[in-house]
Formats: sequence, C-alpha cells, structure tokens
Amino acid sequence: MSAIDWATALPVVFLALMGVAMLAYVVLDGYDLGVGLLLHRATPEQRDTMIASIGPFWDANETWLVLGVGILLIAFPKAHGMVLTALYLPVTLMLVGLVLRGVAFDFRVKAQDQWKPLWNFAFWAGSGIAATSQGWMLGRYITGFAPGDLALAFAAVIALLLPAAYVLLGACWLVMKTEGDLQVLAVRWAKWAWPPVVLGMALVSLATPVVSETVRNRWFSMPEFIALLPIPLATLAALVVARAMLNSKLVRAHLCWVPFVAVVTVFLFGAIGLAYSLFPYVVMDRLTVWQAASATSSLAVIAIGCAVTVPAIVGYTIFSYRVFAGKVRELQYA
Repeated sequence: MSAIDWATALPVVFLALMGVAMLAYVVLDGYDLGVGLLLHRATPEQRDTMIASIGPFWDANETWLVLGVGILLIAFPKAHGMVLTALYLPVTLMLVGLVLRGVAFDFRVKAQDQWKPLWNFAFWAGSGIAATSQGWMLGRYITGFAPGDLALAFAAVIALLLPAAYVLLGACWLVMKTEGDLQVLAVRWAKWAWPPVVLGMALVSLATPVVSETVRNRWFSMPEFIALLPIPLATLAALVVARAMLNSKLVRAHLCWVPFVAVVTVFLFGAIGLAYSLFPYVVMDRLTVWQAASATSSLAVIAIGCAVTVPAIVGYTIFSYRVFAGKVRELQYA
C-alpha cells in the first residue's frame, strides 16, 4: 500500500478501534454501573450478591475506557484537546464517580456493620454520578458541542436516558447471574426500566435530526432512509425480544441470558447508527478524522503498540468471563 493510502486508511482504522473500545466500555462497564444504581433497592444480603456478580469484572471493564481515551489522545490530539476542553467538568465528575465506586467497592467488604450503609451509598452515588456524566458528554458530543438551549436540553435528556439504559442492562445482568429471590427482583427491575428506555430512545431518535442538520440529511434523504431502515427495526426487535423474555418463565431457567444479549444488541445497533451519523467527523461538523489525526509515521508506531495491547485486553476479557461464567457465588477477600 502506498504512503498516500496509509495516510488515508490509518486514521479510519484508529477511529474504528476507538469506537469499538468505547462501545465495549459502555456495554461492559454499563452493566456494573447499572448494578450500582440498583443497589439501594436490595436487602443487605442481596447487595452482597449483587456486588459479587460484578466483582471479578468491574475493574477490568474500565480498561476499555482507558484504551478509547488513550487512542483519542495519541491518534487524534486535535480532537482530544477540543473534546476535553468542552467536557472538562463532566469528565472530572465522571472520574470522581469512578473513584468513589472503586473506594466504596473495597471498603464496604471490610467495613464494620455501622459503616457499611455509608459505603453502599457511596457505591450507588458514584455509579449515578459516572452514568449521568457520561450521558451528558454523549449528548454534547452528538451535537458537536453546539451552543444554545436546544442542544443543552438534548444533552440533559441523554444524561437521564443513559443511566436508565444502564439500569436495564444491569438488571438483565442480574437476571443472568443470580438465582432465587434476587433473580425474581431483577426481572421486576428490568420490567420497570424497559418503558423509560424505549420512550427515551424514541424521543432521542426524533430529537437528534432536529438538533443536527448533518444527521437529518444523512438519515432522512432517499434512498439512504430505506437502506438504513434495518437499524431502527433491528433495535426495536431486540427491545421486544428482551421484554418478551422478561415476561416468560423461561427467563428464570436456561434462557436467563437472552434479555442481557438483547439489550447488548440494542447498544450495538445504537453504536452503528451513531457511527454512521458521525463519520467522517471526529467532532461533528467541526473536525474530520484526517484533520484530527497524528502524522502517518506516528500512527504507524501507535499501530504496533495497539497490535500488542488490544489482543492482550481482548484475550484477558474473554478468559475472565469464561473463568467466572455461570451463577454468582459469594464474594470473598483474603
């Protein structure tokens, strides 16, 4: 491949890799954020089981966030500066929430009984702060950080929708990983979260073309509209499958994994739709992938590093989920 071809292709490859890393983070850390948001609704014994269900995974799940932000920093430094400048406060709040979760996760196990409710609250609050901050950041990013009340209102809606989606994902995770009364309760939580998520996604789907002319032109012109119709239809089908399984007795048996996979599918098609809406921009309507990219020689060196680290992260993730597959057991510390 010629140098001109590499200069064209490498930025796109890194954009795709960054997108996959952020999707993996949203799904994997999303369910444990959802479990954290549900913690206050459970009994003390159920809370221990809920924490145990995410114990082997939650810290490693955040590795994907580090990978995604790291690619943004080294592969697209211009975009990194623009994004972090616009989102300085919500990024700070997100990090505060994630740190609070990490501290609470470890301290709640060793804390005396009178202090355990405090650390449970800290874990719940950290999950809420992180999830809401991520929703606000996503809403502002989709609009290209546009000024005005409409763009801010759109970001506020996303800031509420994303935690609701995390709750649905977390409840479905508990349906898959737990048994008995907690599983029954998790099914109920998932049913409660399902209508707000569906309504929110419908409102966002209608509002996004209003706040972004670029999205409106891409999705509502012919023949693109017909070609893209399978994306919303598949998303709707996945939501219907999740709800149907939650209403079925089979969800407490060998099909307990279906609602979780269906909700993950919703996130996947949402990411595909977002990627189509944004490309070739790294920042909507302001900075394309080629304008934001580092020098081709720098990207080549970064590619070597990614060729080592990304398979290692993927391999470790697959290994850990295989080792800790099945129903949750009591979380123990040495």
